[in-house]
Amino acid sequence: MLSLRTIARSVPRTFSRSIAISSRSALFRPIPTAAPKNVILQSALKPSYAAFSTSSVFKQSQAEGDFELAAKLEDELKHEKASGLEDLDSSVQNIQYVLQNNSWEVKDVPGDQEVVLTKKFGNEEIRLTFTVADLQNLSEQEEFDDQALSDELDFEGGHQPANRGASGNVAQHPEDRVAPADRELDELDRDLEPSFPARVNITVEKPSNGALLIQTVAQDGLFQIEEVSYFSKPDLAHAQTAEKDWARQSLYAGPPFENLDEDLQTFLERYLEERGINAELANMIPDYIQVKEQKEYVRWLENVKNFITA
Repeated sequence: MLSLRTIARSVPRTFSRSIAISSRSALFRPIPTAAPKNVILQSALKPSYAAFSTSSVFKQSQAEGDFELAAKLEDELKHEKASGLEDLDSSVQNIQYVLQNNSWEVKDVPGDQEVVLTKKFGNEEIRLTFTVADLQNLSEQEEFDDQALSDELDFEGGHQPANRGASGNVAQHPEDRVAPADRELDELDRDLEPSFPARVNITVEKPSNGALLIQTVAQDGLFQIEEVSYFSKPDLAHAQTAEKDWARQSLYAGPPFENLDEDLQTFLERYLEERGINAELANMIPDYIQVKEQKEYVRWLENVKNFITA
């Protein structure tokens, strides 16, 4: 099946073939034996045009590519609709359970990357924001890490055959001395991979008293606090425009969380837990990101296919 790149490459070749055909037809066109002088003069005064039309060439090539591209998009769409969310069934159930048993309101606009959770706690307005971009960034980072690890292993191993020492004898690695039963448990532990880190910005706003911005990372059932900042103007804590974000960056944001007194760290973590920002929610957010990313991918396939076939 032709890819877009293959189609693009075929256009110049088709273009040149048309030129060659037009040139040959012009060279072998029969020449009249005689013609009146006025006819010759009129022919000389007529503007000359190319013997071929580029528009028909491009349209024909583009139409062929559109047909195959639309077919491929349709195949991918059917596959994702059939199996996409089935693979995330446990994540969907976890999301439904957490949202049904808590007072969080969800703002999830189709086509937007950002998701917002809001709730009331006394006179406080609590707002959590996270984005599916974290999942995409993780894929790029994993590819980079895998390549770096591969390069490191190649460098350390040199050109020696696998499982051979410098003397040519079979090398014994630490895992070779592990009992089979223990090795199975070790493999099971490796299968239980940790969840990916999801950045979650938490704002707690009080009327006429400003707002706290607590920057965290949700992973493995924990909200890891990175920074706690106070803003007298709540809109700076939200920073939904480039102007507000620039103004926020010019203000003192507070020390890194890990530099705070350990007791103070513990009390701030308890502050979040009492407001429902707990392990249950920390497990749900990565699930939500995965499910939303899958839905957005299906929506993207539909939009592109509809545009191509319009």
